[in-house]
Formats: sequence, C-alpha cells, structure tokens
Amino acid sequence: MFVVILFHMKISEKLKQVNTSISFEFFPPKTPEAEKQLFQTIKDLEPLNPTFVSVTYGAGGSTRDRTRNVVKRIHEETNLTVMAHLTCIGHTKKELIDILQDYKSIGIENILALRGDIPISMENFELPEDGCKYAVELVRLIRENFGDYFCVAVAAYPEGHPESPNIERDVLYFKHKVEAGADFAITQMFFDNRFFYEYVEQLEKEGVNIPVIPGIMPITNFKQIRKFAFMCGATIPEELVKRLEAVEDKPEEVKKIGIEYATEQCIDLLKHGVKGLHFYTLNKSDATIQIYNNIKHLIRN
Repeated sequence: MFVVILFHMKISEKLKQVNTSISFEFFPPKTPEAEKQLFQTIKDLEPLNPTFVSVTYGAGGSTRDRTRNVVKRIHEETNLTVMAHLTCIGHTKKELIDILQDYKSIGIENILALRGDIPISMENFELPEDGCKYAVELVRLIRENFGDYFCVAVAAYPEGHPESPNIERDVLYFKHKVEAGADFAITQMFFDNRFFYEYVEQLEKEGVNIPVIPGIMPITNFKQIRKFAFMCGATIPEELVKRLEAVEDKPEEVKKIGIEYATEQCIDLLKHGVKGLHFYTLNKSDATIQIYNNIKHLIRN
C-alpha cells in the first residue's frame, strides 16, 4: 500500500487526481496581528486537506509585496499548494515578467491571471503604455515567456462581468482566455446556482471544457457582502435578502442563515456533479469549517 502525495504541484494536475476539489481564498493582511490571525485560520483549515489555497492581489498592485510574502510563507511553512493572484492592470509587461520570474525562483507554479480593478484611490490612474489591458493578454504573456511552467487559472463570471454588454460576449471573452492557455477557472461569487448551470452550459456549447470551479461566499456580514455583491454584479435572491434584513442587527443570526444558505447551495452544486468548491474565507475559518462539516459526506476524494 502507498499514498500519493499531492503537495506543491500544479493545480491542473491535482484536479485530475481528485473527484471533488475543496479550496480556499485568503487576502494579504495589513498588520502583524492580522497576519497572525490569517496563519491561525490556515492552521485551522489545513486538516480539511484542500486541493489548493490562493492569495489575492490588491487593485493596481497595491499589495504586491504582501501577497508575495504570504504566498512564500504558505509555500515554505505548510504542505498546502498555493496559487498567487496576479492583476495586470497598472504594471508594465517587464514588471509582470519580473514578478513571475520571482515566483518561479521560489517554487510557485500556480498563478491566477486577472485584469484587476482600477484603484478607486487613484483618480488620475493611467494604464502603462507597455502593459496588459486585459487578462487574456496576461495569459498570453505568461505562456510566451514561461511556456508550461505555470498552471494558469482565470476568473469566470456566471452573471457576466459588470463591464460586459451581455453574457454572450462575456462567454466569448472567457473562450479567448482559454484559447490563450488558461488551465482552469474560478467563478466570481454567486448566490443563485441557476446562473452557474446556465453559464457552464453556454461554455460547453462554445466547446470550452476546462474545469470551472464555483466560488462560494458565505454571508456572515450582510452589509459587507451586499456591498461586494453590488460591486461585482452578483444577485442575492430576494427571499434571502428578506431573511437577512429581518435579523440585520443580530450578527449571530445573520451568520447562521448565511451558513445554512451556503450549505444548501454547496449540496445542490455537488449533487449536480461539480468538480470542486472554492470558498472565499475573508481570512476566517469558522463558517467554512461549519459548511464543510455539513457537506463532507458528499465530497469524494
């Protein structure tokens, strides 16, 4: 008898070796205390044996060093496979290649290639002349300069990117990212599974067949998540809004409803045969652990 060790490898390869992938997203902390809290969260979640974890990248590269340091620390201090988010907006191609070369030098093999949001704090923000305007250009840049060294993930938008004129155009843009060399995708958060199923169906009609992992955001702070949802164009079902509004001033009740709803959402997705679930943890572990415990009987390794 032998055990296959799947640590520290390309996520695209790991996805082929597991029936159901579980993964977590973190953001780079701003203070030593917040970093301590993050690594406690990571310690709490590590026993769930995630296929991978990812670390976000701030608008316009504002968290460049912090993202890199957290990614490096996870890679060196844990058995987790870690993926670094990288947004191209605000960077020249040379800067992007330097960042990627640095990740390669410390052994990172997984990148989530994103366009990124224009920083709200930068009123006169201008795109660099020699930069990448869209995520598809970043995917091409990675492939042209690093070949197959990196596993490249991209974002998917079941309700369409807020800047897309319609879902059909959004699907076309996604197809271009796949043709440029994307290996798999993670979706923006959504709260109505119907949007995900319809989106995947449209991708299949276009001949796109890379893994698309649904992104799950447990609603533990209604005001905060409603703001996120508004910014990214995610619809929160009216029935859920009413339930949450009724207990808005009771944090524990909000959290309870949010966990119940996310559990039901995950169960439905798993019963529909999704290959994985990606949890937006907001650097906390308790909600994700509760949801995992509620659904673990459906997860096949």
